[in-house]
Amino acid sequence: MLTEVELLWMEGQIERWIRFGRPVAERIVDRRRRVVSFAPGAVFALVRWQANDFGTAASRIDVLRAVRPGEPFTTVPFVSPGGELLLHIGGWPKVQKVLEAIDTVERAGVDLAEASPDHWRHVASRIGAGETPRPYAVRRHRAWLMRRRIGA
Repeated sequence: MLTEVELLWMEGQIERWIRFGRPVAERIVDRRRRVVSFAPGAVFALVRWQANDFGTAASRIDVLRAVRPGEPFTTVPFVSPGGELLLHIGGWPKVQKVLEAIDTVERAGVDLAEASPDHWRHVASRIGAGETPRPYAVRRHRAWLMRRRIGA
C-alpha cells in the first residue's frame, strides 16, 4: 500500500508541495495537479499554503512517515490514507522556522528523508513552545542509523 499525496500549484493562490522525501511514483492529473506516492516507512514533508486578497490566509507544514498496512495513522488533508504525524506546525512565522530547521539538516549533509523521526518531533515541540530547536548533528544522525540498523 502506497501513501498518496495530492499536490496543487495555483501560483499565488494555493500551493501544496513536497519539501523533502523520495516519491516512488508520480501521476500528473492536469497542469496544476499531480499525485505523488510514497512507500511504507518513507518520511516526507508536505507544505500547504493558501492566500486571499490580503496575503497569506493559511500555511502549514507536516512531516509524516508513510504507514504500513495495519499501522495506526493520522488523517491529513490531501494525504491518503494518512501517515504517522512527526511534525505539524501552522502559521507562516512558525512554518518558516521549520523550513529553516530543514535547511540546517540539509546543510549538514544529511539526507532529510533519512533523518531521525525523533528529530522532527523535537523540532515540532520546540517551535510549538516558541523555542529554537537544537541542530541535527552528523554524530546524532550516525547514532540514529546504527540504532535503526540493529532494530532498536
